[in-house]
Amino acid sequence: MTSIPATADRAAAPLRTRKPWYKQLYIQVLIAIFLGALLGWLAPDIAKNDWVKAMGDGFIKLIKMVIAPIIFCTVVSGIAHIQDAKKVGRVGIKALVYFEVVSTFALIIGLLIGNIVKPGAGFSGTPDPAAVAGYAKQAAEQKPVDFVLHIIPDSVVGAFAAGDILQVLLFAILFGFALLVLGDRGATLRSTIDDVAHAMFGVIAIVMKAAPIGAFGAMAYTIGRYGPSALGSLFGLIATFYATAALFVFVVLGLIARIAGFSIFKFLGYIKDELLIVLGTSSSESALPQLMEKLERLGCSKSVVGLVVPTGYSFNLDGTNIYMTLATLFIAQALGIDLTFSQQLTILLVALLTSKGATGVTGAGFVTLAATLAVVNPALVPGMAIILGIDKFMSEVRALTNITGNGVAAVIVAWWEGELDREKLNAGLNRQIDPSDIETAVTTD
Repeated sequence: MTSIPATADRAAAPLRTRKPWYKQLYIQVLIAIFLGALLGWLAPDIAKNDWVKAMGDGFIKLIKMVIAPIIFCTVVSGIAHIQDAKKVGRVGIKALVYFEVVSTFALIIGLLIGNIVKPGAGFSGTPDPAAVAGYAKQAAEQKPVDFVLHIIPDSVVGAFAAGDILQVLLFAILFGFALLVLGDRGATLRSTIDDVAHAMFGVIAIVMKAAPIGAFGAMAYTIGRYGPSALGSLFGLIATFYATAALFVFVVLGLIARIAGFSIFKFLGYIKDELLIVLGTSSSESALPQLMEKLERLGCSKSVVGLVVPTGYSFNLDGTNIYMTLATLFIAQALGIDLTFSQQLTILLVALLTSKGATGVTGAGFVTLAATLAVVNPALVPGMAIILGIDKFMSEVRALTNITGNGVAAVIVAWWEGELDREKLNAGLNRQIDPSDIETAVTTD
């Protein structure tokens, strides 16, 4: 079992003295979210200003700016430092098995709650098919073969320029294997890539200082643009979705975490900064880099984190899965269309495929919902207009559930692979580690 280097001890030591509450990142983000919601409610015209929207969009762009190099460096370093090349394939297979099992549970829970609660029963609204025509067209153009081919970039530079996670991940895996074959000749390059990774995490630590500004702008614009009335008119669906997501996190993921020997509540407390940033920005990608860093500090090996987390952003979207099954049943109930058992089974099977194309970016879940509805029953597609106004509020919980599921997945796969440092896990879950501390981010292995 590896020990934490002396540099890590020196960097982590100051963190044992608790910061004043107003200097803690999660408190700052929480206050920013509250103030943003207040501005959007009381002064919607100001909140809808382009400059207010730019606060949230700008922060997300700052984070996405370094996602590709961080994934590349983490994956390459993780693969290049291992001795057994078969381990990469073994970890990948274990991750995919875990993803499919847990994703199926998420879909089933959405179907069960939708049938029991029936949130769409008695809905009196009238859908506007023209409002969702663009989403339906985009979904119709997506084919499984196109998704597979899209994983292969036209050029390496293009993959990094576009920031496509799967494309960067594919190149990083190939590059990591090539560096592994080089052996001692690649030692200098491996060391350089490790240093670049530390520098990138330092950049993230600097950018995180702007997280409250980004959360404020994104929340203010959301409330100002869609208004509290959008929440009120479809409160039943929103409340049902929130409750279902909470049920999945605390019961399903909680049970999985307990089997692996840790508490889901302590884990959520450990990543509270990331969860609040996701809540403010409605994008799970906004917290991806610091989530990877925190998981490594928690005792998961670099190779496992580098493979599981980026892959999970396309193959382990638990929140999106719950949303698709629950929203499909809501729309059917609102339109008065009875879905047979075979049609509901079709929802389950189709959603397992269509959800793989959705990333952590806001609105992707709405496109995959259109693809699912088109296969199950084309008459359901116009009903998407019913929930169009509240999709932004739903995307927040989708993103929160997705990032939690991917964090738990990395710990579980590391435990399954025998590469989970229990001492680091227990130490991390029982004390706060501040990702906004620049010195810690750069110097800690």
